[in-house]
Amino acid sequence: MSLRPRSGEQVPPLTAQVARASNPGGTTAIWVRDRLDGLWRDEDFADWYPRDGRPGLSPAQLATVCVLQFLLGLSDRQAAEAVRCRIDFKYAVAMELDDPGFHHRVLADFRDRLAEGDRADHLLDLALARLKEAGLVHER
Repeated sequence: MSLRPRSGEQVPPLTAQVARASNPGGTTAIWVRDRLDGLWRDEDFADWYPRDGRPGLSPAQLATVCVLQFLLGLSDRQAAEAVRCRIDFKYAVAMELDDPGFHHRVLADFRDRLAEGDRADHLLDLALARLKEAGLVHER
């Protein structure tokens, strides 16, 4: 599996319209997208994947799903189902409404990649730096 970076992925207009109309008060997934968009970019994961091979799923999207999974206490199967079925999850990961999502085992595979070396620490450092840049985290 290889990485084909998707920089600055925008939420498809119809997905955004339907997500806002069906969840006027917002949801955790919508909040994560609106306030934390850009915590990671596919380029941040470039050294995790070979340069050739079948294109894989967006690691920035998978990282976002993992954050939502943790926040909402979902199993891998439930998180994958949410990506497939829930409009707010599709909004959070910038997917078209008709995107079928992915198999739940993809999340375990992604976490296995994350557990190698200091990758998790590196992603946390990136996220904290970007949260500080956005003014959402302040140094003490």
